[in-house]
Amino acid sequence: MSEPFTGLDLAVLVGLQASGKSAFYGQCLSGRYALVSKDLFPRAARNKQQRQLRLVGEALAAGRPVAVDNTNPSPAEWQPLVTLGRNRGASVTAYWFPPDVAGSLRRNAVRTGRDRVPDVSIHATFKRLREPSLADGFTTVLEVRFDGRGGFEVRRVAGGAE
Repeated sequence: MSEPFTGLDLAVLVGLQASGKSAFYGQCLSGRYALVSKDLFPRAARNKQQRQLRLVGEALAAGRPVAVDNTNPSPAEWQPLVTLGRNRGASVTAYWFPPDVAGSLRRNAVRTGRDRVPDVSIHATFKRLREPSLADGFTTVLEVRFDGRGGFEVRRVAGGAE
């Protein structure tokens, strides 16, 4: 059983590669939330999931809200985060970036170096991608879209996905 919420929040970003998750973190969450992203780990790092959970747990234990900026496409990826956040007394907010495969492919095409992923990775993630909901244990589900002016529109999803 989880403790009552402590005012801490664990933000779980859910969406395709090149969907705007990192830009959203930079514009809207940076400075308020610690960042955990497997993209920041060395490519050869082992046990990335365990390392991610340890870093999230450390941030929450230190009283810092934390954002997990990965694709997190399905319950297999987000459920351990939801459980950890709830067990630490944090609210757990899903930031849902609805899929736009063509847009992700266009944005990915202009990326360079390690930031660019093979197109097949975007298609593979799309096949696994599922909209998060309150039934998944999230405290809140927010939908994030580009606003057309270089920023983002965020709206609460009533009840999350059905």
